[in-house]
Amino acid sequence: MKEHRPWGYYEILADAADHKVKRITVDPGKRLSLQRHGRRSEHWHMVAGRAMVSVDGQDVELGPGDSVNIHCGATHRVKNSGEHPVVFIEVQRGDYFGEDDIERLADDFGRV
Repeated sequence: MKEHRPWGYYEILADAADHKVKRITVDPGKRLSLQRHGRRSEHWHMVAGRAMVSVDGQDVELGPGDSVNIHCGATHRVKNSGEHPVVFIEVQRGDYFGEDDIERLADDFGRV
């Protein structure tokens, strides 16, 4: 089942006690909020498209096959500046995976 958001959507591929896996699609011209998590780390593996990824103020462009680790507490966001959707797999590790573990620091859609 797809969970739609203003920037695209995600699908939950696995949801276990010790990890959660999502397939995230970011529409062209959109970006996720600048955020951090208090109870989980994330690993993003790019599948399609090219994205600008920011982790703790460091920006890097990633494409298919590239990946990045996001430690618990690190600020992060992904931006799709291209003309095609960006797709990546997100693997979460920690002790809690609820959406209310998102602390939004900046957001294009007024969700701060």
